[in-house]
This record gives sequence, C-alpha cells and structure tokens, in this order.
Amino acid sequence: MAKVFLYSDGSSRGNPGPGGYGTILKFTDASQTLHEKEFSAGYEMTTNNRMELLGVITGLEALKYSCEVTVISDSKYVVDAFNEHWVDSWIKNNFKTASKKPVKNQDLWKRLLEAKKNHQVTFQWVKGHDGHPENERCDELATAAADGDDLLTDTNYADGV
Repeated sequence: MAKVFLYSDGSSRGNPGPGGYGTILKFTDASQTLHEKEFSAGYEMTTNNRMELLGVITGLEALKYSCEVTVISDSKYVVDAFNEHWVDSWIKNNFKTASKKPVKNQDLWKRLLEAKKNHQVTFQWVKGHDGHPENERCDELATAAADGDDLLTDTNYADGV
C-alpha cells in the first residue's frame, strides 16, 4: 500500500466571502522517485471551514487506489473532528451535535467520509504560518485561489461556517 502525505489548507476573505483551498499530495514510488501534485480552486462565496474540508477531500478523491494517507493540516476543525472522535459521535447521532443541532457542513463531512473510506487515513495537526514548507505552500495556493478571477460557486456555503 502506497504511503501518501496530503498537505492542505483553506482560506476565506471574510467568513463568508471569497475563499480557496490548496492541497499537495506527495509520495515516493517503488523506484524511490518522489511524486508531487498540487491542487487549488477558489470560490466566490464560502467559508474557511468549508475550504479546509474541501482541500482534504480533493486530495483524497485524487487517489486512484487504496493508500496509507497522512493528512497534515493546520485546521483543528478537520484534525480534531477525527482525532477527538467528533465524527464518530456525529454519525452515531445522525449528524447532530451533542446539543442536538445539525452538524454544519454536513455535505462536505459526508463527502470526506466517502473519500477516505478506501484508505487508511491518519490526521496530524501542524501550526499554521510557522514555517512548515508544505503548509506555507498550501496557504499560498489557497489565498491565490481565493483572490483569483475564475472563482467557482459554493452552492452550500450558507449551510456551514
């Protein structure tokens, strides 16, 4: 099983506002050749949390076969949801929070769960804007996408924060 490192960051200019994500996939093949691929896209009206989620989703959906994936993100929202088992509780409670309110960004959480189901995924938090090379690059990709002229429409942004 290939070992893949997925680095991701999301950005929003206002919350909601124009936003984007940046994602990097890195893996070394059997011949020890390093492969790297970058992804980014911007949206005209979205939220930071949605972009954090979409960055991870995009990376996972790009994988063509089952992999061992380490997701590295500065988003406590994404990392803690798995490492603190919030997602397990949400699934058990039909995507309701402990206070019985609907979980925000359900569409993307469900899409993320679907994208990760064929992989062995672990989540690792890294401090943002602290000199981590891949995190800094993902931030550059995300902010450039948010500031771009070819912004997409995030039709569900009003459902989340």
